[in-house]
Amino acid sequence: MHRKRICLAALLLVFLLPMTGWASEPPAPEEVASSTPPTPPARKWHYLTRMEATTLAFLHRAGVGEDEGFMQVEPTFILDGGPEFGVNVGAPVRFRMWGGNDGGALVRREDWDTLSDWGQLVRGLKFGSNNAPLGVWFGGLDSYSLLTGHLVRRYSNRANPDYRPAGGFLTCTVGPLYTEAFVSDVLGARLMGAEFSLDMEHILFGKPRQQGRYTLALSAVHDWGRAGGRAPSVTLAHLDATAVVLVRPGFEALVIAGWGGRPGEDVAWGAVVGVGADAVTPTLDMTLRLEVRSQQGGFRQGFFGPDYELARFKAAGPDDVPLADASFPDGYSAYGEAVVGWDAVSYGGLYKHLKLSLGAEAFSWGRFDVDGRVAVQLFERSLEVALKGLRVGLGQPGARYLGAAEVRWRFLDGKLYAMGTGGTLLFPTAEGTLRPGAFASVGLGVDNAR
Repeated sequence: MHRKRICLAALLLVFLLPMTGWASEPPAPEEVASSTPPTPPARKWHYLTRMEATTLAFLHRAGVGEDEGFMQVEPTFILDGGPEFGVNVGAPVRFRMWGGNDGGALVRREDWDTLSDWGQLVRGLKFGSNNAPLGVWFGGLDSYSLLTGHLVRRYSNRANPDYRPAGGFLTCTVGPLYTEAFVSDVLGARLMGAEFSLDMEHILFGKPRQQGRYTLALSAVHDWGRAGGRAPSVTLAHLDATAVVLVRPGFEALVIAGWGGRPGEDVAWGAVVGVGADAVTPTLDMTLRLEVRSQQGGFRQGFFGPDYELARFKAAGPDDVPLADASFPDGYSAYGEAVVGWDAVSYGGLYKHLKLSLGAEAFSWGRFDVDGRVAVQLFERSLEVALKGLRVGLGQPGARYLGAAEVRWRFLDGKLYAMGTGGTLLFPTAEGTLRPGAFASVGLGVDNAR
């Protein structure tokens, strides 16, 4: 548990489905002769088809853009082939109803004007699993953390509303070495990096009963800045040591220490020490982290965070410059993170009665950042309410605020549902500024999830 990867299945499937698409059933016990070796169960295939039709409005602040209205149609197809394979395809297509400044194009131009945007068609493509020596994932990255998370933490590659690439990551285990490598855009030169984790107990004493209790990890991340809009390139690296100090059934506690910086810039560095806990029960899956950090010369942990796809153009704060060039005061911070999934009936899929994810960091010089989302299911899962918010640079000039809410209500035995969403957005411009706006959407959807 302490090596909690971004679960391939969790990123792939919007939810795991109870129905069976097509499969060959294994033979009944009485049909197999006693002298015949046991036949492994056949793979179960699960699927989901969905269609949503909504109205969508982009509302811009007066004087900085023209309001736009669309009819949005969003087909989805999900195929789950078990732990080793799955696919999720589909994308929203927005037909213009009114407004806009792109010459009256029928389909919103910004959604498809670059090669990277075509990556949105693949929401998830999975080969391998967490228990396999090799696993590969392609699709959207949401709240993604690269292993220890001291460079890439809670990152989303679709925070820019006009840039919707497909990212990807690979996990590989060879003896005592565990590797995770990722790219934020498989069709463009953007953010990419890797973390290499060595099982020190395996190296010193041979293969242990429990792998990964004592690890030494090196990570490096580079942003080429050549897709999704031009921005300065930047490179960071980090070294981490982790020890799992307590192991109980369904529970682990760990301590971690690390040091990182910008290669080639001796004055830009940072250090971190922290503790964590992972708990897994039939109804609860929880991850907790608490860290104390030091930042010097403009380096900070979690540099590639939930705000990065906007901050790469203009950082939150008084400096009107990209994050790679923004000043960052020397000082200390305290960081806490909690990720909780709870279900009252121990449902095995991704449906949860409660899903909570919260990260917050307080700096010694008066700044506070917080990123969170919560989703609850009520009335026998017929109603789902989700909220998310991002606050960056609180307590300082130029603080950034973003938020959104979504409601889904299922009726007619759950096959049909009504939905409504709304929130705020920031649109990067060719000049490197962020244009504020808002969105609102209402509509209907139908699927075979129940």
